[in-house]
Amino acid sequence: MGRARKLPLGATLVDAKGGYISPGFVDIHVHGGDGADFMDGTVAAVRTACRAHARHGTTTIFPTTTTGSPVQLAAMLAACGEVKRHGAVADGARIAGVHFYGPYFAPDKVGCHSQAGRRDPDAREYRRHFATGIIRIATCAAELPGAEAFYREATGHGCLVTCGHSNATWAEMARAFRAGMRHVDHFWCAMSSVASLRQRFGTPMQASMEQFVLANPEMSTEVIADGCHLSPELLEFAYRQLGPRRLCLVTDANRALDMPPGRYRFGCAADGEWIESDGRVGFVPGGGALASSVVGLDAMVRHMKTVTTASLPEVIRMASLTPAERAGVANEVGSLAPGKRADVLVLNQRLRVKRVFLGGEEVSLAAD
Repeated sequence: MGRARKLPLGATLVDAKGGYISPGFVDIHVHGGDGADFMDGTVAAVRTACRAHARHGTTTIFPTTTTGSPVQLAAMLAACGEVKRHGAVADGARIAGVHFYGPYFAPDKVGCHSQAGRRDPDAREYRRHFATGIIRIATCAAELPGAEAFYREATGHGCLVTCGHSNATWAEMARAFRAGMRHVDHFWCAMSSVASLRQRFGTPMQASMEQFVLANPEMSTEVIADGCHLSPELLEFAYRQLGPRRLCLVTDANRALDMPPGRYRFGCAADGEWIESDGRVGFVPGGGALASSVVGLDAMVRHMKTVTTASLPEVIRMASLTPAERAGVANEVGSLAPGKRADVLVLNQRLRVKRVFLGGEEVSLAAD
């Protein structure tokens, strides 16, 4: 046996009781939880959602916009900025920046988001938003007029630049890549396919976002591993083809997380689109189309470990260090290393969250 290591003075001992010690999770694509959506645009809503996700092991969060009016987007950014500046451990997951996701979606790929709030990139609008300094991830559909200018602006502000809710071809993705795009939102969800591009262009059939991501080693993407969005075979395929350094786990969770089954607004509580939750996933009423998840990153970790051949360290990496690297915050969070924040989880042997520490201070897991 090796010699016991001497503990520093004042060190806190934490008994994992046969479980696991993990870095806190990093969610780069998340809309809300516990009845609140970040697009509600209030400090109270932001804190409620951040506390909800902390209970599921997320210690670093990127609140994510939907489609909406310029006023609604500005309110969301302001509320997130306020919590980021003055947040405490009691506020839950720490905001590292905002994921500016809506409203620049392709008209035919809006999904469950409000079609009324969708629009093409507007330089005067997005420059005002970037000037707030809080946006760290920025999405736009690659085929929209003005997309490349948006990507260049976002790149200049140090953002992870992504393509999502898009019916883009390989050629359009290649132009986006040259302008700074390096990531694709929720793989296989609201994105182009060979079949969807045939409807747009006819023949010869066109390569899609999927092929572009798989063929380009600088590209990364993410999966919603809730057991409802993607089959085990697709999750295994994504893991095998991309590996844990290019594949992130995200929740894309809406306000129905930790809430009973029922009807909820997706986006702003005032006029967001109605969705339904059955307690397992969100879906569009009547049509059966999915409408983001209603579970936390801990559930994604458990499911990914159960249904794929990825090792536990690889799965944890996909929920922590890989998204931290992609979002440019890996020098602070994403792994357990000297000099980083002490954002630490205690998981039991079934990978359920038992204790959460933010900066070394324990977070209460009790629901509000």
